[in-house]
Amino acid sequence: MSDVSALPYRPCVGTMILNPARLIFAGQRIDTPGAWQMPQGGVDPGEDLLAAAYREMAEETGIAPEQARLLASSSDWIPYDLPPELVGKLWGGKYRGQKQRWFAFAFDGSDDDIDITRHTPEFSEWRWMTRDELLASIVPFKRPTYERIFAEFAPLFD
Repeated sequence: MSDVSALPYRPCVGTMILNPARLIFAGQRIDTPGAWQMPQGGVDPGEDLLAAAYREMAEETGIAPEQARLLASSSDWIPYDLPPELVGKLWGGKYRGQKQRWFAFAFDGSDDDIDITRHTPEFSEWRWMTRDELLASIVPFKRPTYERIFAEFAPLFD
């Protein structure tokens, strides 16, 4: 498509999972070594956004809903555009990027409860990161989204 701006955004949820030390769960993408991100994924038609966040968290981390307490949700959708070279390669070329609603959770389990291979794996490895470490490790086109989320959820780190 020549006019990418005419494409819609794919509805998506993102999850910020915080351990007791207020470090953030981050996974290294299997398809992009060196790129780390928080769990996220598409919202199924008619799916409740919080239910989608719990589903994505369980699929990508193995963390069960009873092991995560909701702390906050973003006040609005946060869109990001894909780089032009990725538009035709992802999601069948139907979307210009994603619009995301973000949810922050306190993780009440132990590291042994985390299993990134439970579902179809999207991460090759995982670790707990600070905000600065994660910002330095995210793909550049998602950095403004992460900066916005970190600003909105800043009270959770105090």
